[in-house]
Amino acid sequence: MGATCRAPFQERATTSVTTSGAEAGSTEVIETNLESSTASIPAPSTGFDSLGLCADILKAVADSGYTTPTPIQAQGIPLVLQRRDMIGIAQTGTGKTASFTLPMIEMLSRGRSKARMPRALVLEPTRELADQVSESFDKYSKYSKLSHALLIGGVSMDDQVKKLDRGVDVLIATPGRLMDHFERGRILLSQVNILVIDEADRMLDMGFIPDVEKICKLLPFTRQTLFYSATMPPEIQRLTDQFLHNPVRIEVSRPATTATNITQELVEIPANDWAKREALRRLIREVDATLNNAIVFCNRKRDVDVVAKSLAKHGFDAAPIHGDLDQSLRMKTLEKFRSGELKILVASDVAARGLDVPSVSHVFNFDVPIHADDYVHRIGRTGRAGRSGHAYMLASHRDGKYIEAIEKITGQKLARREMMDIEVREENRPRREGRDGKSGRGRDRGRSQGGKQHDRRPPGGKFHDHVASMEPAEANSSAAPAEAQPAADTQPREHKPKQEHRQQHRQENRQEHRQEHRKEARPEKRERGSQRQHNEQAARPEAVDKSELPAFLFRPVPVRKPVPQTE
Repeated sequence: MGATCRAPFQERATTSVTTSGAEAGSTEVIETNLESSTASIPAPSTGFDSLGLCADILKAVADSGYTTPTPIQAQGIPLVLQRRDMIGIAQTGTGKTASFTLPMIEMLSRGRSKARMPRALVLEPTRELADQVSESFDKYSKYSKLSHALLIGGVSMDDQVKKLDRGVDVLIATPGRLMDHFERGRILLSQVNILVIDEADRMLDMGFIPDVEKICKLLPFTRQTLFYSATMPPEIQRLTDQFLHNPVRIEVSRPATTATNITQELVEIPANDWAKREALRRLIREVDATLNNAIVFCNRKRDVDVVAKSLAKHGFDAAPIHGDLDQSLRMKTLEKFRSGELKILVASDVAARGLDVPSVSHVFNFDVPIHADDYVHRIGRTGRAGRSGHAYMLASHRDGKYIEAIEKITGQKLARREMMDIEVREENRPRREGRDGKSGRGRDRGRSQGGKQHDRRPPGGKFHDHVASMEPAEANSSAAPAEAQPAADTQPREHKPKQEHRQQHRQENRQEHRQEHRKEARPEKRERGSQRQHNEQAARPEAVDKSELPAFLFRPVPVRKPVPQTE
């Protein structure tokens, strides 16, 4: 199956292949607007043996338990083997990974790789999704001699460099780590013949499109490009027009549609964080009989930790996973979830594209996704491989516009039910209060109710007695306030305004504190007197003590008498 030659005068064209639904045997509607095209659209096949794959690949597929290809596999694999550029639009869970992995193994089996010069490149937006593709490559290429390397962040670069030095056939990488290796001269991309860009719309959301454009410009012009995405925004369409040549467009389902085997329900709750967590716990208890394992999606990483901690506190087997966690912990948590040791996984949208667990029975949207496309990817984690799934979404009156966008992009009305009987509780968070019972922070701190600035100076005009008096004070003057204090306490106090009463109370507290401090002071400090006296002594010029002067200044100096001169 040789490569198709493109004449230089051939016009750019696109072939559209659409199917309705997700069934392999459904009727196809083929729309062709090609003026000149050398590739034919293959008819749908009933098994993998009719797709043109070798015996070793068919044996590996059979060992994996698959017998019938999905629509994206049945229509895409023959076109990839014809060396055609392809745009694959399919929802998550439809077998996109195998649709480019199987023909890639078939085409790369004829040849050898060189050191630091891979022959195929697969770009993924997240580490989890790249690891999933790596596992699929291991599963389908176990009867071949092909090698691959996984280039993702969060792991040691030394092991990756050793694999690159030995030579690999396929690179599975995230754009950031791939550019790190390339800029350090550890990899050459001049021999890449096959480029796969997977989950392109997620790369757009994560800001990887500039890196993808830079990588495409580093590759040979004669490469074969396979482009996969669940949605097709205008920015992605511009990218395909720039880097794909005469592509075949395979649209298994309408962009941003959800699978029909997933039961979706919208639960209306009060607009309160505690009520939302309580509603989530109620839903999990309701479906506990049919819940095998579940994924709870949150919009923010902080909420992921809070929800996971809340579920664990109430006896649920839950653990968090998001981008801020260490890579080893993320991989360990995913492995426990896939093996069945962990029942509930609380995740952010980063994990929505990288989780391939066929047996996920339920998906709970703790937050309504801000982007409507994310809803399709979230609930696509359940109902995979033909299984039935259940998806729930918690929403309040604040999420009206986001729900409308979701229903518009999916083309269906979500079933609704209310759960408004939940008690609304306020968060018990410690709050710092001022002396008047109000918060001690903010721009109004120190102001009265009328909005005027408080005059915090004492009646004498001095603040905390910081200003030393210019008049000399006697040594025993500090004891006078202490002796006069008992007499002042015995006299009846007259009623004073609230502000003056506070100022007098502060002055009394200061005087009592000074008296206690003087009683507990050491003898040598007691002789020095109060701080006021010390400041006054330091301010006055002291007489020079001659005993501290050098001794040579006091030695007698002989003075010579003038000798009379004779005439």
